[in-house]
This record gives sequence, C-alpha cells and structure tokens, in this order.
Amino acid sequence: GSEYLVAEGDESDGTLDLYRPAYAVVLNIEEEHLDYYQGLQQIVGVFRTLLEQTSGKVIYCREDSAAYELCSQYEGGLSYGWNDADYTAVDVVEGRGVISFTVFRRGEEMGRVELGIPGRHNVLNALAAIALADDLQVDFSCVTRALSSFAGAKRRFESVYLSPRFHVIDDYGHHPTEITATLQTARSLEPNRIVALFQPHRYSRTERLAAEFGKALQGADLVFVTGIYAASENPIEGISGMTILEAVEQHGSTKCVYHEDLSTVHHIVGNALKAGDLLLTLGAGNVHEAGKRISADLQLVDLLKGEFAESDIEIKLYESMRRHTTMLVGGPAQFWIEPRTFSAFAGAVNFFKERGVPVRVVGRGSNLLVRDGGIRGAVIHPSKGEFGELGVSGNLLAAGAGVRFKKVASFAEDAGLGDFAWMEGIPGNVGGGLRMNAGAMGWETFDQVVSVTFLDQDGEIRTRTREEIEAQYRNVPELHQSYALSAVFRGEVSSRDEIREKMVESKSHRRQSQPLAASAGCIFKNPEGIGAGKLIDEMGLKGRSVGMAEVSHEHGNFIVNRGKADAEDVLQLIEEIRLEAKDQRGINLETEIQIVGEDRAVF
Repeated sequence: GSEYLVAEGDESDGTLDLYRPAYAVVLNIEEEHLDYYQGLQQIVGVFRTLLEQTSGKVIYCREDSAAYELCSQYEGGLSYGWNDADYTAVDVVEGRGVISFTVFRRGEEMGRVELGIPGRHNVLNALAAIALADDLQVDFSCVTRALSSFAGAKRRFESVYLSPRFHVIDDYGHHPTEITATLQTARSLEPNRIVALFQPHRYSRTERLAAEFGKALQGADLVFVTGIYAASENPIEGISGMTILEAVEQHGSTKCVYHEDLSTVHHIVGNALKAGDLLLTLGAGNVHEAGKRISADLQLVDLLKGEFAESDIEIKLYESMRRHTTMLVGGPAQFWIEPRTFSAFAGAVNFFKERGVPVRVVGRGSNLLVRDGGIRGAVIHPSKGEFGELGVSGNLLAAGAGVRFKKVASFAEDAGLGDFAWMEGIPGNVGGGLRMNAGAMGWETFDQVVSVTFLDQDGEIRTRTREEIEAQYRNVPELHQSYALSAVFRGEVSSRDEIREKMVESKSHRRQSQPLAASAGCIFKNPEGIGAGKLIDEMGLKGRSVGMAEVSHEHGNFIVNRGKADAEDVLQLIEEIRLEAKDQRGINLETEIQIVGEDRAVF
C-alpha cells in the first residue's frame, strides 16, 4: 500500500474548493465550463481557494499564463515547462507513437525519459509527475520506469484500431486547447491525412468558443461535426453543430461536413476514409461509439483486403446506394466490394459467407429499390476487369456480368451481329439481365443465351449451357443462389443498315414509352388480362406523388424520382397504387422490382 492518494480534481462545478490536499498540481487554468462560471476570474477564484487549502507545495505549468500568474505567488511552488522553470525538458525527440526527452532540475541534468505515448503536451504532463515524485524523494530510475510503462488514460488519445492501412484514435478533448494539442500529437504520427470527427459538448461552450474551435480544427485535413452533446443543458437558439462548421470555414481552408445524427454519422465518415488515414474521434460525449463501429468494420475490410493483390479488388465502407441504383435512392451498403477478377469475386463471397455476413450482388442497380436504412452485409458490384470484358467469335458474343446491355447492343452492331438491338432499351447489365431474364420488344435474355458461367452455392465456378438452365418469365431459379459471372450469346450476322434500323427503332420505342427521369424500370408485374401501366393509367394515378416520388406521366408502371426522393416515399406510393388496384378492380398487383435492405440503420 501507499500513504499517498492521487486524485484528479474537477473544476467544472466549483467543488474543487472542497479539496484540502498535501500537494496541488495545476496543469492549466482556462475560461471553461461557462455554463457554471461567469468568466475566468471566477474560475481563478476557485483555484485560489484550492491552493490556500493545500498544506504542502503547489506544482504548476510555467507555459500556462493563468496558472503561472496565480501559482507563482505561493512560496515554495515548483514550476515546470520548456524554459525558465524549476523542471524543464530539452532535446525532445518525437517518434511514431513515442516521445523522449532529457529532464533538467534547476539547470542540473536528471536523466533521459521515454514515454510510450506521443505528444509534446504529454512531456509537460510527465514533468509535473517528475516534479512531484522528486519532491517526495522517489528515486529517478523508478520514475522513468513508471513513465515508460504508462500506456495512457482511457479516452485520452486512446488507440481504438491500428492496421497498416488505418488508425483510429479516440480522445476526450472538448476544449479548443485540448483539441489543438491532440491534433498536433496526431500529426506527429505522420498519417497521410487526419480525419477528425468532432462532437461539440454543451451549447454554452459551443456559443462562447466557436471561433477558437474553428481555429483549432484547422489542424485536421478533413473535419466532420455532429450535433451538440447537451450534457443536461437546454438548447440555445441559433447554436448547433453548424456553428462549428461556420467557424471552421471562417478561419481556414479545412473542409468541414456537418451531419446532425450521431447514430448514422459513421456512415459518411467511414465512406470518406482512405488507406493511410488517421481517424480521430473528439468529444466528451458519446462520439467514441461512432469510432468503435467504424473500427469493427475496418477490421473485416483489412482482413479481406489482405487476401488479394491490390489490383484485384476495391473495398469501401458504407457506400451510398443512391450512387448505384437507377432510381437514385437508398441507404448505404455496409461493405461495398468491387472485384476485378472471377477468383476475387469467388474469394470475397466465400470470405463473407464463412463469417456469416449476408452477401448480395448488385450490377447497374436497375429494377432495384434499396430501403433508406441501407443493406446490411456485403454488396458485391462486379463491373470492371474480367466483368467488363466483351468479345465476338463468329456469331457468338461473350460478355462479362458487369457489361451494360446498352453496350452489348452497340458492340454487336459494330461487329455486324443482329438480334441485339432490343438490349439497347434495357437499363441494366448482363448479370442482372440473366438473373431475371430481362426482356423488351418481344425478346428475352435467354432467347439468345448459349452458356452462362457462374459461381455456385459451393463456391465453385461452373459453366452451363442454355439447355441445362431453366428460364421463366422474369425469373431464373438457378441464379437465385448462384452468381452469374459471364455469358455467351448467339446473334445473326446482319447488314449494318438492318442493324442500324432496329437500333433506331429500339431507341425510339424507349423514348416514347419510358420516362427520362430517374426510375427503377417497371414497378409491377403485368396482371392477367391487362398491362400494369394501362391499369394504373385507367385508374387515374399518373402524376400521383409522395414526397419527391411520382407516378410517371409517360408510363403508369414507372415511378420516377423528381428530386431527392427517399425509399420510404417510393414504398408508400407503391402501397397506395396496390390499394387502389385492389379497391377499384379487385386486382392484387405484385412488384417486379426487387425491394431490399433495412428500413432504418442497423449497422
């Protein structure tokens, strides 16, 4: 046991004046906790009371002007700092995650110290501990051993995740001075970029210190700001996370993004990360939760990335499905995977299945509606490399699953192959077309399929002929659990004029019958006896809207995105149409588009 008890004093609510210590160590005195204090002088008054009740010595930082002005008045006080202090540090050497320095006591060298935590502010903190231990006559070698083994305090530059590609650190800092020091320490680790996620703490602090926060956050390369952590305070009108964004923009060129909702901010932060980044979560609230979520998913990303050559696969966190669906709606994909080779595709599928992570393949994103909560698990997008290859041999055309049907049609035209003009009007790609046996103008995909190469349920790559595959109207059962990789199609050698005439006819048909605005294609399957579009038109539903989702004026079976529609808008509109069809005609409309994902964020 020990006769000494070391306690951290908290000046936030004035109770610091209840302490009666043997020693008082004052690191800094700042205009802080202004929800309780009227200003700096009141804060100084509380510290003065503490010092007057201290029976032994006062130890203080010479570098902090307020601490120096107050503490230097007390006889026998011990100061520490870079210069003109009782205890000083010289020859400071910063490494990646460590820092070392030589300690002098009133000009006399005491020895060398190495800390296992980075940052020049931690050198000053160590000097405070050295001054106290030295006055208590603790042997200096014991002090250096203890300091070298100190791994840092919880939520004080705490390393949450570290890999060769990413580093995630959490820090409790919520005052501009703390943030400045923390960002300087992060910079000493030499990352490619510092990405800071800052959660402001208290409305009163945000209001009074906005300019200082704006200056401090210039130490990062990219800043994300959340809503304010109130800490029991009532909101102040006009004060929000936007106050910090405006201050950052006013005081420098650092890019700053505001996202109010802490429960989803990790989606936009994680998606912005690049290899070599250091992510720093800052704040006294619960911002560390976002860092932990990102870290857990980064671990899986790094494991997968390590199994392939850099050029074989691209992986992103939380990729917005708005960018990858023709309707331009939908939340994020938890893991977004772009393989370049068939083997990388197979490896990624097996990797996630072995870990119980759901896998979905998305091509062009037509005929697809992603809910606003996004897609939990892995979304594989095969579009480049082997998946984008096209070739012709005689009257056979080979295409990777990622090739758009429109491109197949133009490639076939250039090669003098007919029978592909109908594909010009299909918005999807080969993989999606195979899976649902897409069609137009009297044609279906499997009318021309010679063979399909796919990854089966056992993780094996196989090729089957058309005769071995059952293809139904808008449905190919075999490809529900297997993943198409490529296909060979048969065409007829035709004259360029004949092909050109059919291509013009296809384009004209599409323009006359389909809207130009963003859509997912036909929403409903045709019920018996009437086309879904004609039914919706007869019921007078063209132009009906929910939010920014609207039934197309050009074609009743299309719902278009007139702006930034949410998936919820589209789903509500679909339900209204189904109810009208049931009430007016007794018809149960079935959706043709695939509806996937979560209603709200669960990852």
